[in-house]
Amino acid sequence: MNDTTLREHLAGLLAGKGAHLDLQTALTQYPGSIAGSRIPGVSHTPWRLLEHLRIAQWDILEFSRSADHVSPSFPDGYWPETESPPTASAWGRSVRSFLADLEEMHGLVMDPATDLFARIPWGDGQTVLREALVLADHNSYHLGQLILIEKALRRR
Repeated sequence: MNDTTLREHLAGLLAGKGAHLDLQTALTQYPGSIAGSRIPGVSHTPWRLLEHLRIAQWDILEFSRSADHVSPSFPDGYWPETESPPTASAWGRSVRSFLADLEEMHGLVMDPATDLFARIPWGDGQTVLREALVLADHNSYHLGQLILIEKALRRR
């Protein structure tokens, strides 16, 4: 496998292509009207999951490209304080921010100047390849939760 093929596979994985649901389609078509809805036995609302996805992705992206980045406190800094969006437009803003950061990570992965295998100097052994894989895994896990919540709410 050559470098270009690896980058293309990573980009597809980040976008949710192949075995996963397309992230952009799933999030832009997700009904923001259910963002604050709860299902008995499920610990998070769609809003909390979306914001967690956005914050964690932003953190991984910024860590991957900037020695000056300071991560949120763990775990509380990775979750919103509210169960529902604070405003009617917050869901859409969060989706747009998430997708913009996903595009930035895509650009980092596809940039031939990015050495996917080099240790990130300010990290403790991480590489951009590892960060991209962690991001894709994290996003697919929580996107699955969002979709299950939506399906369960539609059955009510």
